[in-house]
Order: sequence, then structure tokens, then C-alpha cells
Amino acid sequence: MGLSKNNIQREITPLAQGDCLLVFDRVKTHFDFPVHFHPEFELNFVFNAIDAERNVGDHKSLIQEYELVLVGPNVYHGWDNGQCKSDRIHEITIQFPRDLIHESLLSRNMMKPLKEMLANASAGILFDDHTTRLIAPRLQELSQRNGMEAFIELISILNILSVSEHQKLLCPFPLNSSNVANSDRIKKVYEYIERNYQEKIKVEEVADLLHMTETTLSRLMRQRTGKSFIDFLNDYRIGFATRWLTETNQSVSEIAFRCGFYNISNFNRIFKKNKGCTPGEYRMNFSGIKRVS
Repeated sequence: MGLSKNNIQREITPLAQGDCLLVFDRVKTHFDFPVHFHPEFELNFVFNAIDAERNVGDHKSLIQEYELVLVGPNVYHGWDNGQCKSDRIHEITIQFPRDLIHESLLSRNMMKPLKEMLANASAGILFDDHTTRLIAPRLQELSQRNGMEAFIELISILNILSVSEHQKLLCPFPLNSSNVANSDRIKKVYEYIERNYQEKIKVEEVADLLHMTETTLSRLMRQRTGKSFIDFLNDYRIGFATRWLTETNQSVSEIAFRCGFYNISNFNRIFKKNKGCTPGEYRMNFSGIKRVS
């Protein structure tokens, strides 16, 4: 069954420009993040969530006790509760930028397996149970490391995975975000929001920029993103809010203002609608995030 674009979000990840990788290591009672995409690679490990549901591109399947998947940049993916009965799910997520390993290095002969694996990640790669159990302790160890040690450990893990003979492509013809990102008009909307998201933005201003009516702009946004302009703008702002909640000690009200929300009650309401929890709860739940610069 294919994915509805109305259920897909562009995730603004907390990965800053100078970071090498991010590690999220947490135990939770359920999956609460919708199908989404982002420009980074993602290696996602899940334990003790039998019969939860995995979505990668237009592939959908229930998962086993051990789950390890690598997805490439801008590939739609997400996990939800499905038929899972567990209330103690362990998830380790590692995100790293597509340019972490330079192409000149990947072109070397010894790097061929890794280069091929990263290319195949555009289809989503599911690793077999044996490989996943082998790698699981390394992923937990990585979440405890910092700096160069964390980077070296990630490369070592990727190397082991790249030579595994049991890599299953989940979606050989993946549904991705290129049809969204490559639209010139949508790009202009992105760029305008990137420049002005901290200010008050009116729909008519953006419509005028594109020489469109507000109605036409709204139709375009829904066709391309599955969201209204305001919902898309709020998602973008909330993406930055999640970053600053996890990497700064700023108060919730300071972060709300910094993201372009001038009413704290409105910010709290939209944040909870988007993330399923309050900003304070999100900060506490994601205390397991580790940034490696």
C-alpha cells in the first residue's frame, strides 16, 4: 500500500552544519513520530517492538524483535505502533550528513562496499537478524562515545554493515521528496520561510512573492506537501524549537519567541499538536540526544 502525502512531514532535524552525527538513545512506551523525511542518512535500531509497523518509501511491514534499517537522504520513513504490545521499546537513531565521507574517499577501491551501501540506502536497507544482533552492542557503545571516537566507531559500524551479505532493499523504487524539493515555486517558499521564519509571516506576502492568489498558493502547498501554508510554516518553526530544546538551556518562552511564535499559549498548543507532548516534556524525553561535532 502506498503512502499518502497528507501523512508525510519534512523533518527539521537538530543536526547543525558543523556536526558529524547525532545519536538518539531512548526507551519509550510507543512510537509517536509520523512518516517523515530529512536530508541526512539515518541508521535506526529498534529492540523489543515486535509487530510494530515500519514504513520506508511505499513499503510497509511489521517488524521483529531486532530491527536495523539504513535509509538515505529524503527517503520517506517512519515507525508506528502497528500491533505492538510492548511498552518498553528501545530505539537508537543515528543521523549523519550525506557529505560526512567525501566522494574522493568513497571512490577508492577499498571503499566500494560502503559506497554501494550508501547508494542503495535510497531504497532503504533492512539488515538481517544476525547482523543486527552483532551490531546492537556497538550502537549502544557509540551512544556513550564523544568526538573522534564516536566518528571512528560510526565508520567501523558502517564498514561492517557494508560487507554484510544480508542486505534487503525495502523499496527498490522509493517514494522520495524530489518531486517536492525540485519545484521552483516550492523552493521559493522554502527560501522565504528560511529567511523570515523568526518574523511574522502572512500568507498574502508569500502569494505576492510568487505572483499567485492566496487560494492558488494554498492549493499548491497542499498538492506538494499535503499541508496548508500555515501548517507547513508551523512545522518548520517547531523543527527549530525541537533543536533548541535539546541543545540549549533557553527557557520555553525564549525559544518560542526565537522561532517566530509571539504567543506562548499558541506555541504550546501547536507544539503539542505536532509532537504529541509539551515542549518541557519533549526536552525531558530527548535528554538521550548526543551531538558529535
